[in-house]
Amino acid sequence: MFRRSKTQDPAPSAPEPVSPPNRLAPRSPSEAIKPTAAPPPPEKPVRERGGLLSAVSGFLTLFVILGLGAILGLVVLERQTNEAGPLQADKVVVVPRSSVGEMADLLQREGVIAHPMLFELTARFGRKAALKAGEYNFKAHASVDDVLDVLVQGRPVQHAITIPEGLTSEQIVARLNDNDILTGDINETPPEGSLLPETYKFERGDSRQKILNLMRTKQREVLNQIWARRSPDVPVRTPQEMVTLASIVEKETGRADERPRVAGVFVNRLQKRMRLQSDPTIVYGLVGGRGTLGRGILRSEIDRVTPYNTYAIEGLPPGPIANPGRAALEAVANPSRTKDLFFVADGTGGHVFAESLDAHNRNVARWRQVEKAKAAADPASQVGVDKVEPPPQADPSALPPRTALPGAPMAYDGGDATPGTRSRAFDASEGTARDPLRNKTFDLNSPKTVPVLSQPRTGPGAR
Repeated sequence: MFRRSKTQDPAPSAPEPVSPPNRLAPRSPSEAIKPTAAPPPPEKPVRERGGLLSAVSGFLTLFVILGLGAILGLVVLERQTNEAGPLQADKVVVVPRSSVGEMADLLQREGVIAHPMLFELTARFGRKAALKAGEYNFKAHASVDDVLDVLVQGRPVQHAITIPEGLTSEQIVARLNDNDILTGDINETPPEGSLLPETYKFERGDSRQKILNLMRTKQREVLNQIWARRSPDVPVRTPQEMVTLASIVEKETGRADERPRVAGVFVNRLQKRMRLQSDPTIVYGLVGGRGTLGRGILRSEIDRVTPYNTYAIEGLPPGPIANPGRAALEAVANPSRTKDLFFVADGTGGHVFAESLDAHNRNVARWRQVEKAKAAADPASQVGVDKVEPPPQADPSALPPRTALPGAPMAYDGGDATPGTRSRAFDASEGTARDPLRNKTFDLNSPKTVPVLSQPRTGPGAR
């Protein structure tokens, strides 16, 4: 067993009081009751960032800044592209096929836009569709956005060319060649009567051959439609014969209300096996596609046998003498039901019709009185392509008497021309210098620019 040593451990001393850290012993009782300040927090340990984390943080910060800048830029760009442009009035500009920058420079020179750089930026980054070349009409004060809409949609200016009824194919080709907006050459003159006279729309740069092909296509469509609903009493056997007769009707009268009745006269003469005796067929037999003599018809030319002279041949000529319009084709397909066999001019732009030769001769006499009254009132009005007077030194009384040709639907007005004189017959003026449709000082398609024409008076002495 163990025995405890008698030696005693010294008694433990009282622990010394430990003052809190950073706490000063009070100097006075008043300081002792004041609260002491809390010790400062320990400093956080500095941790070093890795390279990847730093790069990602910087990229995100840059991305946010750039995004905010882009949004602000788009707002400013959108506002500027919708601001009114500098153009003071509507303007047509031909925009060729080129780069966006060249288009911007062109539009600035033309006064359509003020800031080509803004136009180019918007076209490159704000539009997905390509800009199209062409001739465009830009509205006044059009914004950059409006201008781009026009170029993207590609709706060029539409031009029009009007081909009047009754022209020959050669005359129509000449009119297309005279148009400086169309391009290219025409391969060959189409057959007579194969074109439909109408107003045709086209764009700048379209080819002349394209318009001609369209006229031929339209003529076939219209002819097939009219032929299908023709009257069974019309003495024509083929669509081509209908075009031939319609071309004669077209050349005989320019009045829409007279075409069915004139067609009825020729239908009656064909059914009675009478010669058509139409003056325009004489002219076509002499000059062909030129369409006009530029003077009156001579009596010797009436007797001259040509394949087209219906004073000399029976029935229809071998082909059309012009390109008839839709109304003339309709008139032949469904002519007026009449017994008329003759007609002559009445002095007012129309004709007077008769069933018998005696009545026709009386109408011819009245027509001559109208001519004399017009000549007495205004001798200068009788000089021209359609009615050529003898020279002043010639004595009108010495000319052969003017007589109507028996059986002729139109009155012939004169005899053989002697040296120094010309016939008093009348002829079409299409294609000559006196053709009113060659007047380019006004647009037939715009009612604002068509000159006001005085209405002819009727009755004795009408002018």
